[in-house]
Amino acid sequence: MKRSLKSSFLAPALLVGGFGLGTLAPHAQTAPQKIAFVNVAEVLKAHPDNAAVVALQQKADAELKPLNDQIKALQAQGSAIKPADKDKLTQLIATIQNKAKDYDKQINDKVGPLTEQVDAAVSAAAKANGVAVVMDAAAANGLVVYADPGTDLTAAVKNALTKK
Repeated sequence: MKRSLKSSFLAPALLVGGFGLGTLAPHAQTAPQKIAFVNVAEVLKAHPDNAAVVALQQKADAELKPLNDQIKALQAQGSAIKPADKDKLTQLIATIQNKAKDYDKQINDKVGPLTEQVDAAVSAAAKANGVAVVMDAAAANGLVVYADPGTDLTAAVKNALTKK
């Protein structure tokens, strides 16, 4: 009985001791991760197909601005608005919402492929430069107090886009 008593106390002690020693063993350190920044807005502006997006945005603005001005003028009447003007206001609001929705879809259809191409170019530039994490410079503004100018991949991404 003495032997079984010793072994019942010894087994947990060895088990706990083994875990304790395991935590003291040196662990492999991971290599530092390289972080870079890209000004995505600047890259999108420089994209060869961005002119079509800008033209569509300008067309939408030109068509929607007069409608918006009419809506504002009618809304400025406040509670003194006439019933006929109130109906016109309702129609104008429906019209501008439908047109804006249509333009948004057209613009998103054009921007989608551009965004995919920019993402692919960012990925390619990051891999080529050994970068593990890429942040949008505009999103990092305020989060990052200092960044070495060498961490800016914007020019490399622009070059990758123009080569395609």
